[in-house]
Amino acid sequence: MKRKWWKEGIVYQIYPKSFKDSNNDGIGDIKGIIEKIPYLKDLGINIIWLNPIYDSPNDDNGYDIRNYQAILQEFGTMEDFDLLLNELHKNNIKLIMDLVVNHSSDEHNWFVESRKSKDNKYRDYYIWQNEKPNNWGSFFGGSSWEFDELTKEYYLHLFSKKQPDLNWENENLRNDVYSLMKWWLDKGIDGFRMDVINMIAKNPLYPSNPSLMSNGFEDGSKYFLNLPKVHDYLQEMNKKVLSNYDVMTVGECPGTSPKDAILFSEDKRNELSMIFQFELMDIDGTDNKWNYKKWNLKDFKEIINKWQIGLEHEGWNSIYLMNHDRPRAISRFGNDKEYRKESGKLLSMLTLSLKGTPYIYQGEEIGMTNIAFDSIKDYKDIETLNYYKEVINNENINSIMDKIHYSSRDNSRTPMQWNNQEFGGFSESNPWIKINPNYIDINVEESLKDEFSILNFYKEMIKFRKNNLALVYGTFTNLDINNENLYSYLRSDNENSFLILLNFSEEKINFELPEEINSKNKELKIKNYKTPSNFGELKPYEGQIIKLK
Repeated sequence: MKRKWWKEGIVYQIYPKSFKDSNNDGIGDIKGIIEKIPYLKDLGINIIWLNPIYDSPNDDNGYDIRNYQAILQEFGTMEDFDLLLNELHKNNIKLIMDLVVNHSSDEHNWFVESRKSKDNKYRDYYIWQNEKPNNWGSFFGGSSWEFDELTKEYYLHLFSKKQPDLNWENENLRNDVYSLMKWWLDKGIDGFRMDVINMIAKNPLYPSNPSLMSNGFEDGSKYFLNLPKVHDYLQEMNKKVLSNYDVMTVGECPGTSPKDAILFSEDKRNELSMIFQFELMDIDGTDNKWNYKKWNLKDFKEIINKWQIGLEHEGWNSIYLMNHDRPRAISRFGNDKEYRKESGKLLSMLTLSLKGTPYIYQGEEIGMTNIAFDSIKDYKDIETLNYYKEVINNENINSIMDKIHYSSRDNSRTPMQWNNQEFGGFSESNPWIKINPNYIDINVEESLKDEFSILNFYKEMIKFRKNNLALVYGTFTNLDINNENLYSYLRSDNENSFLILLNFSEEKINFELPEEINSKNKELKIKNYKTPSNFGELKPYEGQIIKLK
């Protein structure tokens, strides 16, 4: 397999609004990120993924872009951005930007012009229909079609009504998108994370689907997810733009299989470096994200194994347990109370020992947890607020808030916890969203002091991965798939073989591995407990990485 910098890199995702506020207005900013570059370098990070900082009305926290070539004032200036990019590169850290081109803001000049008249040259930059062609539901609730009073037609918005979908059938639109991509790449950025990029191709007939979602609208996803034409668009994008630069690209692609991922990321197809798939992220979902269910380790392993094996020889995996749209990993897949430290380290061992590019979301490295605001008034996420409005008259308030506490995107968007000072060292004034009260105990400053903290363990694991390419490029072999508490697998190349043992339970477990493994000489290289460990038994949430000789 061909070596690539983005395969060997460690990605750290920054949600700028919540990372570090440098001017004490309660909103994180670019200068705040610059301030923390030494921290990121010390952690071992060599790639930053930056969530949108473009000019935006912020209906959807920056994913509604008003101007793709301007910086939102609350984040700083273009000069600040240029300084950030320069300082990151001086520290051997690459930067990838969020590219949001399935939709724009309704305040973008393209849409402002588009809705002026039916014969405007920008009209076909968006998807307009004389009549509402179907009953597709928006991901944020309600219909995905919005009536425009001026021109008496409907426009498509798969997300907020302030996020009209772009019409990729229009060649002029595509060329304008390619131009803005070149503009950023010529500045020196190192690639893009492409928001819902597998939705840019739509069935132009806009058929109805008899399958209703829980909100009473139709699930139209079969008519805009992973359509064949999306690959035509991406290959054109690659030919006209990406192939001219040494870049990393990761496409956000919900509803994909390993076969789909190969189509998107296999080298010879000239599309993307990798994709984000969501099968693991949906493990506790039901008919919608709010009606969650308890997940189990057997299903968890089956999903990961499927993707590890499915992309063994073709394509490339992205490895992550959370992002800005998902609850805190430690509250979801670990134990954020009695075994917070142990389970936080365990999850880092998983992320950093699988085949694929690992992604760490801000705060994950110190074990930040979910937040449970008492009042809906404290929530800022549009998806959460729309859900509350939809169900408040039909469901028990306690049940609604329980679902929000577990699933809201605001769980991951509370301010980064830097120290135990007021507002957690994020700012000296009230943050745009309340900070988690546990910042007193869970913060970077305290973590750095503690030799056995989650943060210091992340440093150890990152260094270990970088020094052992078997964990990057080596084969993946699953062991004991039916064990309901233990996740065990091998990572091997021609030089080294590592056995990874992860106890995902609150119980001490004893185990036996196949004789061909037991018979080998074994050296314990990494464990997440400071107390002695024995081969064949694991304490609650204990993880071990063992070198086989």
